[in-house]
Amino acid sequence: MAEQPEIETLRRDLDRDIGGKRIKAVEVPGSGAIPRHTNKKQFVGLLEGAKVTNVVRRDLLLVMKLDTGDALIADIHAGGQLRRQAAKEVADKGTKVVITFTQGGQLRAIDETGALELFVVPFDQLKTAIPALAELGVDILDEPISWTVFGERMLRHRDMKLRNLLLNRTVIAGIGPVYADEILHQSGLRPDREVSSLSTQEIRRFYRAVVETLHEAAKHRGVTTSDGQYTDATGKPGGWTNELQVFERDGKACLRCRGVVSKIRMGNKPVYLCEACQV
Repeated sequence: MAEQPEIETLRRDLDRDIGGKRIKAVEVPGSGAIPRHTNKKQFVGLLEGAKVTNVVRRDLLLVMKLDTGDALIADIHAGGQLRRQAAKEVADKGTKVVITFTQGGQLRAIDETGALELFVVPFDQLKTAIPALAELGVDILDEPISWTVFGERMLRHRDMKLRNLLLNRTVIAGIGPVYADEILHQSGLRPDREVSSLSTQEIRRFYRAVVETLHEAAKHRGVTTSDGQYTDATGKPGGWTNELQVFERDGKACLRCRGVVSKIRMGNKPVYLCEACQV
């Protein structure tokens, strides 16, 4: 599982590492990773000879812009990894796609979950190819926003529970269960509180927790949860994993108040919180 800080970590690394590099060859040894393309030959033909100009992020998608006007989209948020490796290195089990550059080794897409997807679309048609991008909310790592504007947007959803608000991508982009639980703990608010119940002070505290949590996690290269799916482009796990306060820490002491971290269910999904200090 990868959320905004993990995808942003990969974006920064890949932009630095493959930006400006030309694609020499593309192989698709695995199956299932390019379902939007009619066949492997079509996918390969759109990439070979193209130069990666830069790498950007749209929500949880990595977008590798090409000098042809197209973009290679990588969706790994639900599983799979992108790895920078030398051509001489033995291919990992589950290698689905191998992109070789004229200089600078390879980029390999590796997946044993069946969740990874790669596809090529014209960059100016991204929102047509992925309609959800047209309705994205604020991207905290990409666009600064004041607490007052943030609060105004929150209050458009007065009856929504806070955790559902965080997971609603039309309100805030890129947040999944890990950071939703961590943000709520940092803000000291329960996941089932409704937006309308928050005081002005609590809205400010919530806003600060969203911004600080996402930026700190991205600064320290994200989190690798128990599924082990996320690694950076060199295969290393996230550096912020040990900073998790509640996610997957049920039964352990809350690091703030020494209460016990609980695991409850909301909408039939597991939620982690400290019931002693989140109100």
